[in-house]
Amino acid sequence: MFPDDDVAQAWFEKQRWWDEPWCPHCGSFNIRPDKSTTQPWRCRNDGCRERFSAKVGTQLYKSKLDYQTWVVAIYLMTTSLKSVSSMKLHRDLDITQKTAWHLTHRIREAFECDSDDRFGGPVEVDETYFGGKRSNMNNARRKELKDTGRGAVEKTAVVGMKDRETNEVRARVVDSTDAKTLHPFIKNNVDKDAMVYTDDANVYDSLSFGHESVKHSVSEYVKGMAHTNGVESFWSGLKRAHKGTFHKISPKHLNRYVQEFAGRHNIRDHDTLEQMEQIVRGLEGKHVPYKGLKKSNGLSSMARA
Repeated sequence: MFPDDDVAQAWFEKQRWWDEPWCPHCGSFNIRPDKSTTQPWRCRNDGCRERFSAKVGTQLYKSKLDYQTWVVAIYLMTTSLKSVSSMKLHRDLDITQKTAWHLTHRIREAFECDSDDRFGGPVEVDETYFGGKRSNMNNARRKELKDTGRGAVEKTAVVGMKDRETNEVRARVVDSTDAKTLHPFIKNNVDKDAMVYTDDANVYDSLSFGHESVKHSVSEYVKGMAHTNGVESFWSGLKRAHKGTFHKISPKHLNRYVQEFAGRHNIRDHDTLEQMEQIVRGLEGKHVPYKGLKKSNGLSSMARA
């Protein structure tokens, strides 16, 4: 479908502008082609007069990569169920690993859920942790952690939920798994009349929802309609990618990977082209420069809310 850059550019412009191009600076449709510069369009609005391309106002802004590279990268990330590492992408696209790493993170931003709609339920809620195993640490590091308990010490927490009615997933990295952190996340994403199912963690005891739990602590995993198998299946896929594709994920960038896999889950029933079209639309209104990415704490706007 994309044998050269001109074809890829035309496809990208169609997804960005639908029927006719408009100025991303002022929104005017009063524009004309401009062949005198690298920007193919110019706004004729008296208050604007800016030159632009379809890249302006998207993650492609100021990118030196051509449209074909972007479109093929989106295709590869869409069709690879466990995503694509930057090392593989740099070989497939013949670009540097540094460029591929930046490219994948900008595409991951497009997967972020921007919907304010609340889940109608039933909703499963669960948390999990990402980080290295103590068994893989050297003896000195294990000695340092000896008296700090077991399990999630020095790991990064992620909370997620799945709506059984729509099969939609939402998840985010969190600083803590206490009630002050988890309860607002649930309230902001779940309808007040929805039934919520969780495990037996104490943090869920005071939820202001219809609530049932299963006691994982005594190996109880299903009790009637109460279980968290759906959201745990999502964790399973994400962790397979963590170990099998990426091997190591920095905590400050983890949330982008979480958003990618939540978004990938939510559009999995669409065909490949529809998925790619949604990703292109998700690129709009966002821009992550390389320097900003290096300094970033990895949390998207949704995760900070």
